[in-house]
Amino acid sequence: MVENVKTAVSLRRELFEQGEALAGRLRISRSRLFALALEEFVRRHQNRQLLERLNAAYGGGADPEEEALRTARRRWHRRLVKGEW
Repeated sequence: MVENVKTAVSLRRELFEQGEALAGRLRISRSRLFALALEEFVRRHQNRQLLERLNAAYGGGADPEEEALRTARRRWHRRLVKGEW
């Protein structure tokens, strides 16, 4: 069973009113709207962190051996398809 926690937050009046209107249009509670918004924010933050880790891991580019292999494959592929198109 999921445990809910109550909390109080302070918002600019304009943002609160926009949230109220959106919750009304979506026919969901204000609490549900805030939970959905926070879930989305957390998901985006986690995705950004994952992207940063991937960029750090692969940011150095290919090593010289891998680049030489890639160049050789390109040449082989060009010879293979030469004259086909």
